[in-house]
Amino acid sequence: FAGVVIFLALFTIPFWYSQATGDANRKLDIKIAPEAGDECIESTGYMRSKHMDLLNDWRNEVVRQESRVYVSKNGTFDKSLTDTCLEQCHTNKAEFCDECHSYVAVQPDCWDCHNIVEE
Repeated sequence: FAGVVIFLALFTIPFWYSQATGDANRKLDIKIAPEAGDECIESTGYMRSKHMDLLNDWRNEVVRQESRVYVSKNGTFDKSLTDTCLEQCHTNKAEFCDECHSYVAVQPDCWDCHNIVEE
């Protein structure tokens, strides 16, 4: 019986921790540049689930194939995290990228190469 109690206590620690800290009710509030419109290079749903795949594909295509142009239903874009994503849609890295990555507890390595000058 003690084993079951210990298991349940350990298993439910994340639940109790999030309830105690208030993180359970925290909502993601990210900001997109108004001039970007409702969608960036792809739909919001696609970008939420696939943006890292897209950025990895861009990196590989630019470096290995010298393919620097991305065509979508929303237009033609340079395959550039800095010049396309951060200049056109997500102009404030802290309020968009960092906020979302913190919310889902990931630490992407994009910033190892892409230096962002804080204003």
